[in-house]
Amino acid sequence: MKQSIIKDRKIGQIFALLFYVLLGWFLYQAASKINYTWKWDMIPKYFVYEKKIPLTSPCDGKLIVKQNKAEIICEDKSVKTFDITGYKLEFKNGDYLYQDDEFAYKSKLEPGPFIMGIWVTIKISIISMIIAFIIGLIIAIMRLSGIPALDYIGSVYVTVIRGTPLLVQLFIFYFIVATIFNLPRFWAGVMSLSIFYGAYIAEILRGAIQAIDKGQHEAAMSLGFTSFQKMQLIILPQALRKALPALVGELISLIKDSSLVSIISITDLTKVGREIVANTFSPFETWLTVAALYLMLTSILSFIGHRLEKKMKAKGGI
Repeated sequence: MKQSIIKDRKIGQIFALLFYVLLGWFLYQAASKINYTWKWDMIPKYFVYEKKIPLTSPCDGKLIVKQNKAEIICEDKSVKTFDITGYKLEFKNGDYLYQDDEFAYKSKLEPGPFIMGIWVTIKISIISMIIAFIIGLIIAIMRLSGIPALDYIGSVYVTVIRGTPLLVQLFIFYFIVATIFNLPRFWAGVMSLSIFYGAYIAEILRGAIQAIDKGQHEAAMSLGFTSFQKMQLIILPQALRKALPALVGELISLIKDSSLVSIISITDLTKVGREIVANTFSPFETWLTVAALYLMLTSILSFIGHRLEKKMKAKGGI
């Protein structure tokens, strides 16, 4: 009886929910004891905010309002006309204006720092993943080429990159390589992530290629395919299907590790969080929001990866 209760999925979900509710309550109580003032109301403006677009007077003169037009009769008798459709007047008809007075304005919704930070994070992650995949594919083929020199070059690359921390590699690339070649910090961050993840992708692809049945190689050669045609048309399509779940996992890890580029002053999601904390002194709300945004990105990717994996399994591709 006890065993059946323990293995019941619904009861397990209830206990898991209770666990996280209690954990949240504990953290809230801990925060209350340090006399922390929660300011969740300030978070939305960092997603979207209203930008004020003003109309300013080009001279000293009198304001004349005519329907959707505003005229300023300057001291030199010249007339400046403005279209004020959608604008809200801050002065009345007939008021005297001085040069640079803001006599009307309209509001426009603009993406806030969080949205811009997410965009930079996504852009860095996608570009880095594409370059990392190309690097990984080249290294994997080098290691499987049967040519000792190429195999050793690829092996040393994988060993060095996987054996050193990403943060150290980022510093080396930014302060040495990027300085020598005058690379912008954005591309220094992208190349650091690409080189690092290229080593892991190389091993994933190498394993996937080696997992293809030898009969596939022999069949391709018997049909007169060259080595390039065999790899392009027969082996790689099957290997990529096998490697897809692991590649999605690497992309998820890359998105999380992209937070390190904030150290070299790239305004990604993490750096945006640091700037908001510095301006508002609200670390709890800010970092919880940043964590939720990263979780949202990785959860979407994980969901897409699981759907693709299920489709391929249904078709016999994995």
